[in-house]
Amino acid sequence: MKKIGSFLIVMLVLLFALTGCGEEEKVNHVANKTTTNTTNTSNTNQKSSKEDSKVNVNYGEAAAKQMALPETGETVATIYIKNYGEVKVKFFEEEAPKAVENFVTHAKEGYYNGVTFHRIINEFMIQGGDPEGTGMGGESIWGKDFEEELTPELVPYRGSLCMASRGLQNSPSLGSQFFITQANYNEEMASYMQSGGYPSELLEQYKNYGGYLSLYGQYTVFGQVYEGMEVVDRIVTVETDSNDKPVEDVVIEKIEVSRFE
Repeated sequence: MKKIGSFLIVMLVLLFALTGCGEEEKVNHVANKTTTNTTNTSNTNQKSSKEDSKVNVNYGEAAAKQMALPETGETVATIYIKNYGEVKVKFFEEEAPKAVENFVTHAKEGYYNGVTFHRIINEFMIQGGDPEGTGMGGESIWGKDFEEELTPELVPYRGSLCMASRGLQNSPSLGSQFFITQANYNEEMASYMQSGGYPSELLEQYKNYGGYLSLYGQYTVFGQVYEGMEVVDRIVTVETDSNDKPVEDVVIEKIEVSRFE
């Protein structure tokens, strides 16, 4: 019980950090599981585990599809990270069309060039996409926030590309910030999720692929890393301050969009 209790405290703190700071009022960015004072968990459009368990999903097939290599001609992107290397991602255009269009358009227009990963937490995620580098900035290609795109087939497994959110209740809350989930499988989290009624099939896939399962049904998963997770694993080892901001900037040099060959 003490083990589960301590795990719960850690998870709640991380979830609080997952929502990025919002504008000047420190409204949260749901994709930031990183800081303490600047983040909150998003309650917007969240699905409960019981609701999810009623959805008829073949989690094995869905996970295999999510983790598969892109098909020839499919849109992909390469994130060039200064001093670290390249991370390649594919997209889920059918399931999250707005998030994909937003990210791809920003990338093509150079919006992310020179932008940092401003929040980094080992066994959680790396978050970037804010031109201000504070966790409080950035906007969508439409100049206003857009809504979550949630689907039970897409899960925040290790390597998932997700939208950060301001965490505004019952309002669109997505701008330009995103995060890549880095966490591995965690037995305590699995036990907690099982006690919360998460489907056993989903928990089995979590065991296979890792990730941060408590984010399931809360954050928009719009892509998946298919090459370069070793780069992400190196990034999470950097020294950070009390707000999980790297002491030395981790910089996105550019994001190049192309077709998979």
